[in-house]
Amino acid sequence: MAVTDCNALPCASRVTAVPIALLAIVLTLPLGGCSFDLGSWGSDKERPQAAEQKPTGTISGPTSASDAQGYAARGQTLAKSGKTEEALAEFDRALTLDPYNVQALYGRGLIYQADKHHEQAIADFTAANGLTPQRVEPLLARATSYLAIDKTKEAASDLDEAVQSDPNSAQAWSARGVTYERLGDKAKAFTSYSRALALRPKDEAARSGLARTGG
Repeated sequence: MAVTDCNALPCASRVTAVPIALLAIVLTLPLGGCSFDLGSWGSDKERPQAAEQKPTGTISGPTSASDAQGYAARGQTLAKSGKTEEALAEFDRALTLDPYNVQALYGRGLIYQADKHHEQAIADFTAANGLTPQRVEPLLARATSYLAIDKTKEAASDLDEAVQSDPNSAQAWSARGVTYERLGDKAKAFTSYSRALALRPKDEAARSGLARTGG
């Protein structure tokens, strides 16, 4: 799935192109631009109290968690290769063993998002965010899906939280600029684009946004 170059879009099209613009900002690899490099996500230390929260009958224990992590890792590899159906199956297997596997939740959410199943994507990103509240990625991804279904205020709320969690995230600031521009709040959009450029001077999306909002 190709990612549209939002910088090539005329300014007159920017309102309808906002979801595409945010996808271009947030995501970077071939699957709709999605990034599956999640590092240590899904480790036991990032799942506090998970054992107590698991419903009766859910498989638990070191072996199942390890197996789930293996499925999640394979899912990431398959997704990067564009084999999304196989990747989705691996993420589903991981989550059957461990419903709190953040890598699988986030990865599956990205696949749903690329397939425009945004409500399902939002559910997975919400679960991932609940398990890793200090991570920016689920908030950015959920904001993308909110924008795609015209829930711009919800997207703005996620991006406000994202820049609070990581004030040095140029992606979060740039995405926040896109969102507030769509809401018609040029002051917040201008501030967000300015912060994005200060952190990442070559961010052309932020630079063009700054020009549109008065910079």
